[in-house]
Amino acid sequence: MTTLVGLSKTSFRSSPSISLPRSPDCGKLSSLSKHFKDRDDLDIGTGIAFGPFRLLVTERLLEKAGVPVPLGSRALDILILLAERAGEVVSKRDLISRVWPDLTVDENSLRVHIVSLRKALGDGKAGARYVTNVTGRGYCFVAPITQAVKSKFPSIREAAGSEQPQTLPLRLSRMVGRDATVRTISERLEAQRFVTIHGPGGIGKTTVAVWVGHAQLAAFEGAVCFVDLGTLKNPSLVPSAVASALGLPVQSSDPTPDLIHFLRNRRMLLILDNCEHVIDIAATLAARIFQQAPRVAILATSREVLKVEGEHIYRLSALECPPEGIELTAAQILAFPAAHLFAERAAAGGFQFRLTDEDAAIVAEICRKLDGVALAIELAAGRVDTYGLLETAGLLDNRLSLFWHGQRTALSRHRTLATMVDWSHDLLTDVERTVLRRLSIFVGFFKLEAAQAVAADDLDATQIADAVGRLAAKSLISVDACGPTMRYRLLDATRNYAFAKLVDCGEEDAVARRHAVYCRAFLERADGDDNRRSIYMEHLGNVRAALQWSFDRGDVALGIALAAVATRLFLELSLLNECRRWTERALSMLNDAALGTQDEMKLQEALGLSLMFTIGNNKQAHAALSRGLELAEKFPDRINQFRLIGRLHLYHRRAGNLRLMLKFAMRAMAIAKQMADPVGIAAANSLVGVSRHLVGNQTDSRAHLEMALVRLPFSNRTKASDFGFYRERARIALARTLWLQGYPDQAVRIARQVVSEPATFEPVTLCIVLIWGFSVFRWTGDWASGEECVERLIPHAERHSLTAYRAVGFGLAGEMLIKRGEIEAGMDLLRGSMQTLHADQYTLYATEFNAALADGFAMTGRIDQALATIDQTIARVSRDGNFLMPELLRARGKLLEQTADERGAEACFLRSIELAGRQSALSWRLRASTDLARLRFSRGRCEEARKLLAETYACFNEGFHTVDLRAAKQTLEDMSQTIVG
Repeated sequence: MTTLVGLSKTSFRSSPSISLPRSPDCGKLSSLSKHFKDRDDLDIGTGIAFGPFRLLVTERLLEKAGVPVPLGSRALDILILLAERAGEVVSKRDLISRVWPDLTVDENSLRVHIVSLRKALGDGKAGARYVTNVTGRGYCFVAPITQAVKSKFPSIREAAGSEQPQTLPLRLSRMVGRDATVRTISERLEAQRFVTIHGPGGIGKTTVAVWVGHAQLAAFEGAVCFVDLGTLKNPSLVPSAVASALGLPVQSSDPTPDLIHFLRNRRMLLILDNCEHVIDIAATLAARIFQQAPRVAILATSREVLKVEGEHIYRLSALECPPEGIELTAAQILAFPAAHLFAERAAAGGFQFRLTDEDAAIVAEICRKLDGVALAIELAAGRVDTYGLLETAGLLDNRLSLFWHGQRTALSRHRTLATMVDWSHDLLTDVERTVLRRLSIFVGFFKLEAAQAVAADDLDATQIADAVGRLAAKSLISVDACGPTMRYRLLDATRNYAFAKLVDCGEEDAVARRHAVYCRAFLERADGDDNRRSIYMEHLGNVRAALQWSFDRGDVALGIALAAVATRLFLELSLLNECRRWTERALSMLNDAALGTQDEMKLQEALGLSLMFTIGNNKQAHAALSRGLELAEKFPDRINQFRLIGRLHLYHRRAGNLRLMLKFAMRAMAIAKQMADPVGIAAANSLVGVSRHLVGNQTDSRAHLEMALVRLPFSNRTKASDFGFYRERARIALARTLWLQGYPDQAVRIARQVVSEPATFEPVTLCIVLIWGFSVFRWTGDWASGEECVERLIPHAERHSLTAYRAVGFGLAGEMLIKRGEIEAGMDLLRGSMQTLHADQYTLYATEFNAALADGFAMTGRIDQALATIDQTIARVSRDGNFLMPELLRARGKLLEQTADERGAEACFLRSIELAGRQSALSWRLRASTDLARLRFSRGRCEEARKLLAETYACFNEGFHTVDLRAAKQTLEDMSQTIVG
């Protein structure tokens, strides 16, 4: 029994991705693809070599002489487990429990995948032996392991995608007094895997964590990810922040399952910084990663212990200070890390002095009074250049009581650190204090331009730039110089303190308004930037904060305008659920002044698109897109009109409303001609070509698609950038059209080119490419290539929370199962797929899937159910026209033939042939002609049958190796032999 049989309808939506064996001879398909657990014997960052093979575990890749070996996911899991325990007999029970941890399967399933594995390895050929069966005990990996090999992908950034940002901050050029700490924490991470650096604010937890991260880069082969949770106000965004840092697009409200799935088999170091204010969510997430991703090491920093399973606490002590009551020389005092740090920071701040023994004693006293807390020492040292050692020490004495006796009502993280910052704050000039508190509005990094815009009002740009430089020199602002321009960031404690000052002085709303205005202007400028995705990721926190302020307590009109321009950010980053939430909120607060504006148009468009992909093709999505188009038609900018028409075209295509789809394609063409933009016209040709293809006019479809592809490759201009994704959809549609017209070789060549170029595709386009590429391979009989498409489609759609496309992938897998004789399992998958698609009102593939269901009914002898299914499908699609109609009529004819209604069968075949001719679908005509020829031949009409099929066969000049042409040729040969005989 296949493992797919038990896949229930209720579990269909949430089940993990299916893994399909690549060879059509493997016999069975696996239902779910879950990575096995506890592979502690094998370093995931390395692999092994044996014979001509290399097994790379991190990439889940088997190579032979440098060429990837097609191998199903289950078979690969089995190989890895056997290789881990090379030379040992692994019982069948152990194999099943590790490879199918959450499923109940019998030994037949294991045996099928062992056969597949041996076949891929060439086991037994030329005397080669790799996996042996030990009767009654299990299986054993017997090939000699010749060497260990390194992973080809050294970093998590490459594993996640080329666009993932480098998240590990630059470390300080020097770190004082923490070398032993870094070594100890590194050793504990290796031994214990989960370490929390615990200590009060300002003591240096983040600095140490960054140094540990850099120290461990080699050990983790570059796979070190730093996540600053201090930028979050909402604890529920912790999983999203981690996912974003890893480069994973976030569409669902809880990306934790996708995050765990991504990390499950990866070896990396994950640093979660500043957990205390989101402690519950951060602790829960860390515990799940520790339990379910056994090769991920976790380093957390927090003022509060996480208190979860697996956590080991490292209490970060203060920097060691010179002892009191002992006379020491300057050299001896500087040997203590606290004093060394103070002297180094004072010198960096411009204080020129040669430390005498007397001065050293003052330094020692300052360090002791500050308890060796690194941030407090740095703040004090930053003012030595202004006040000198003695006066600085005196000021410290005057403020020391505030250090110990903060307000009882203050947040716990402020009771010590806020006192130190308060003392340092009083040492700043008025301009410095003003700039510092105004900069506290930023979440994360900002550039000088942003600081000048937000800290303005009564200060000019020169004053602000000078103040930023002095604040950076005093370590109140941290500096990141890793890019072409400087980036600045307030440390968490400093930002919290300064923000409290901002509120106290009554400036919060004014500064927050300037911050929101800046965010809006910045997003408008970034919209045309080729690197806008990375720009969006860097400023996501600021945009969220500005939106929150605008809608919660600020300027609703500004919030609406900001939300409108931010829609591009959320859509670009695939944050579809968040896009939907902000657009819904903005639209619910529209006043008379905002109604009918371009802002409303952008919001309606983004709402319709995000609803379509997160909720489904519901009425609300259609209403939003229609309202957006209504507004776009009020404005002279035709690009917005074209884009919204394109969105509605996609809506009706997904809904299976083919006539309406074609109508919107023609409207797009009219708009494109009004724009007189060659690229726009090409994009419109793409829409018309796809529409003509689906309704069943392949001649017109090909003409429009080929015209589209003449111009679309040159669509990188700013105004035409919105048309870029039409190119790949036109190419894959052209592949299908060419097959239907009788050019199988050309169709396959284009399909292979398109499906092999996924790097530049956005998630939805790649799903469409894989689905339509599958159809070309299936029609030509290349099931192995079709399986590869499905194997990529399901996890890709799951990773991007594209539920409908994931369901289509399961439906395609069901079709393959039926063709291989796994009929009930395949029908179960198809039913589950259609249930999901029906709920999403995504019915484009219902015709194809119903035809596959009818095929399954017929194969199990349920002819009445098969006929009922086909008849219902024909009735539904006959109104709009459908390129599949000739195939549906042919299928009905074959069913009637099984009921002995030969006259009815012949009528269906003739209608199929006639309609295929009108559609210019030579390949459909060949199938129907072959079936009709066989029917007539069986009734003694031999010459008539041969002539009919020979005429159609003669129309082809390529593709003779494909399944339909081979079948037609064999039929002709059989008939010729009988006639001659």
